Amino acid sequence: MLRSILLAEDNEDDIFFFKATARRLGWAYPIVIAPDGREAIAALTRFMDGDPGMTGLSLVLLDLKMPFVGGLEVLEWAHARPELRFLPRCVLSSSEQESDIESAYRFGAASFLVKPSQPEGLAELLRVTEAYWLKHNRLPVIATDRAATAASGTAA
Repeated sequence: MLRSILLAEDNEDDIFFFKATARRLGWAYPIVIAPDGREAIAALTRFMDGDPGMTGLSLVLLDLKMPFVGGLEVLEWAHARPELRFLPRCVLSSSEQESDIESAYRFGAASFLVKPSQPEGLAELLRVTEAYWLKHNRLPVIATDRAATAASGTAA
């Protein structure tokens, strides 16, 4: 099954550069965009409900500073849901504040990544992200195949 990514990011320039860099690196992974925290929660809810459009979700990348609901609030919400316990949720933020880093890990972040300021830094970050989270990291089937189990009527 092809793995996919949920990118919760409100900055259109950051989304553009993320997608362009991913294309340049030859990524085939579908990227679902959530432009704010409310949309990220809605996408994760669709994933938990077995929405076929969310099949294969293998990684969530969250910006911290988003409108309506921030990344830390999304992390806290997700951390309280057992259905999401195996889904890696990583912060991708320009913040390097210790309080943000501590809060992210407290709310279940698997990683805290700082957005690079240069294009070559973003390419390196995406190469490392792909290698670790999308190629080498193994998730239980329950984490990535909620739609299939929901469609078949079996409990996940």
